[in-house]
Amino acid sequence: MYHKLQYISQGKTIEEQLYNIHQALDAGCDWMQMRFKDQTAKDTFALAEAVKFLCDEYLANFIVNDNLYLAQQIAADGVHLGLSDMKIDEARAILGNTKIIGATANTFEDIENHVKNGCDYIGLGPFRFTNTKEKLSPILGLSGYHEILQRLITNKIQIPVYAIGGITLEDINPLMETGIHGIAVSGMITNSNQKKKLIQQLNEKLYANVIV
Repeated sequence: MYHKLQYISQGKTIEEQLYNIHQALDAGCDWMQMRFKDQTAKDTFALAEAVKFLCDEYLANFIVNDNLYLAQQIAADGVHLGLSDMKIDEARAILGNTKIIGATANTFEDIENHVKNGCDYIGLGPFRFTNTKEKLSPILGLSGYHEILQRLITNKIQIPVYAIGGITLEDINPLMETGIHGIAVSGMITNSNQKKKLIQQLNEKLYANVIV
């Protein structure tokens, strides 16, 4: 069962990243996606090594954003690939069947394609405008999620879908009603000065209708 809350790391330096990741883990986040763009290979490796150690300590899933070979090198739990990154089937051939491969999608066709190529979960977005990402795909809004999730049901496609992009606490209930599995957030957790309380609130909403 995939956790319903993913934290996508933020920070321009190794120190900032590690601080934010450690804080999120400490506050109860158990799915970490390391996103460290435009950095040297040496710094990215150093960060990934430290994050792997932390995630092992907190028993959290550790996913590396974009960098498949790094994920393989440090034995991360998996990789998340963007629309312009390596193809899913190629990544699967390299990583094998035991690793998690997530992929970014903006349309129903993206998801259909990813599922066909052996993807494990989808990051579907953006929900609304966000400063976190530079090249933003067309914004989906609630109606976009509703339409895409309905098409997945009609076409009998089953895969965990995570909403991403500028999500707030108030958005979660209406988003969950569209049929998504969970959410991926960055700034909401990074910028909170009450992370433990926030993650508790997020999980309460995300798991509200789950029958255990």
